[in-house]
Amino acid sequence: MLGLTGLFSSDMAIDLGTANTLVYVKGRGIILNEPSVVAYHVKDGRKQVLAVGEDAKLMLGRTPGSIEAIRPMRDGVIADFDVAEEMIKHFIRKVHKRSTFSKPKIIVCVPYGATPVEKRAIRQSVLSAGARRAGLIAEPIAAAIGAGMPITDPTGSMVVDIGGGTTEVAVLSLGDIVYARSVRVGGDRMDEAIISYLRRHQNLLIGESTAERIKCTIGTARMPDDGRGKVMQIRGRDLLNGVPKEIEITQGQVAEALSETVQTICEAVMIALETTPPDLAADIVDRGVMLTGGGALLGDLDLALREQTGLIITVADQSLNCVALGTGKALEYEKQLRHAIDYES
Repeated sequence: MLGLTGLFSSDMAIDLGTANTLVYVKGRGIILNEPSVVAYHVKDGRKQVLAVGEDAKLMLGRTPGSIEAIRPMRDGVIADFDVAEEMIKHFIRKVHKRSTFSKPKIIVCVPYGATPVEKRAIRQSVLSAGARRAGLIAEPIAAAIGAGMPITDPTGSMVVDIGGGTTEVAVLSLGDIVYARSVRVGGDRMDEAIISYLRRHQNLLIGESTAERIKCTIGTARMPDDGRGKVMQIRGRDLLNGVPKEIEITQGQVAEALSETVQTICEAVMIALETTPPDLAADIVDRGVMLTGGGALLGDLDLALREQTGLIITVADQSLNCVALGTGKALEYEKQLRHAIDYES
């Protein structure tokens, strides 16, 4: 009987990120990658969902009074429960075309530092979105599996997963976490840093989407050699006389804006190295550190970390998809990774 239900249900792995949500379906790979944004219309105090994902992201910061576009995930955990549930439902429906009697089994990854309350919120919203069982897997384990690290071997592997809301630094051995810490710094914090830098130094107010565009286009973690680097035109509102204007921003300025965030990530890595048992630390010197997550794509971040730690730093091949791929692999090889997936409560 079990085999039959397994045939009909398409089990899923979901990477519920602060910035993007990815869905991996067993046997089919990643088939959905959309921004974690929901736009809803408030009518008589009731929320009606208008758009989810790509369509809703275009509305961020551009909505009239009656429509709100929000990101239900903050710092890797659920901030707005109802909206997050709607979003998960929407994504599951989008993937799971036929809403037959079969309910999928779903594995979701959570940040390592998530409190029991936050974990329960994620599990509840996945269950009420129509899952048969909801398993949780720690994000660093998923990221390491997705990056193709040999986590089940008795050697130390270090993974740094820089997401939108959190940065997870973990040392793994024998398929479990030896040491991990989650710092609530990530891509969002970088955007905020760029916004406040331009506000202070250029008297220009820009929105989150512009800040994200700056980060993706010319963002860099270390000062360019000539102190300027590439140049980009950006538009925003002048704070002195309140009119929109266009200025140019250089890579040097972006590097200066991001220096504090990059420093925080470097410190997290250093603290992790300090608390690692000596034998595992020896393995890490040998193997190096793996960078995953969208933040790993920030220009020269690997070089900045290398200067600080002196270790070999590699960026994973598909760094944006690592966590989703790893969560999906955990679904495929559930027997071997039993201890890493937590179904209880």
